[in-house]
Amino acid sequence: MTDQGADRKFANTLARGLGVLRAFRASDNGLTHAQISERTGLPKPTISRLTYTLCELGYLSHGGRNERFHLGPAAIVLGSVASVAVSFVDMVSDDMQRLADNTGTLALIAVRDGERMMLVRTWRPATASTIWLEPGHRVPLGGSSSGMAFLASLDAERFEALNPDDEIRNFRQDGYSQLLELGFVVAPEAGRYATSVNAVSVPFYVGEFGEVVAFTCGATPRDLPRNRMITEVGPALHALVKELESRTGRVPTLSRRG
Repeated sequence: MTDQGADRKFANTLARGLGVLRAFRASDNGLTHAQISERTGLPKPTISRLTYTLCELGYLSHGGRNERFHLGPAAIVLGSVASVAVSFVDMVSDDMQRLADNTGTLALIAVRDGERMMLVRTWRPATASTIWLEPGHRVPLGGSSSGMAFLASLDAERFEALNPDDEIRNFRQDGYSQLLELGFVVAPEAGRYATSVNAVSVPFYVGEFGEVVAFTCGATPRDLPRNRMITEVGPALHALVKELESRTGRVPTLSRRG
């Protein structure tokens, strides 16, 4: 999609440094240089320079030689400020937990992170006995219901800025048709990024971000077959998002698409 390397205004060093911070996940007990390199795709010498700088600025912490890196106080403060700025997450938290419990699905909110959608908050059903996907996990824009909800809600200008191919164009149009007919989207089985997960998503426009996030419910195909997505979980998720739009005074997401 977007060719950032050809953009003269794009600061590659800054992007790489932020990529190091994005490599950390909620369940990590620190990361080594090798692990950061593997997750970012950057060579170890580059990682070494970036982690040194981030430690000096307080965005990473490091106990000493051979110790793992952790997010530092500056990163934690930044995250705390961001969480306060997007109050809709706390506003809907109890409702998302009830939805997870009632449907037996993992309820989550995903935001765009480059060419992927990143999970920023998850709610597990109380009866779940295993650890499901966690904040920080990323799924592709194409082939996921979260990505479909995001793409289907973009206006023409922002969508074209992604330099989409014909496959992504068709994927977006399918999602738009589903939103008009059903109020939610389900990624088609053909081309789905993972056969082990079924998911349904609804877009929600966040003014603080200036773009859409995806509200999603997912589970294994056995626990969440297509008929449940269409008749039960999708309508329940759509109703939750519509209620959130009403409570926050947001206009329906699709009304922003040109």
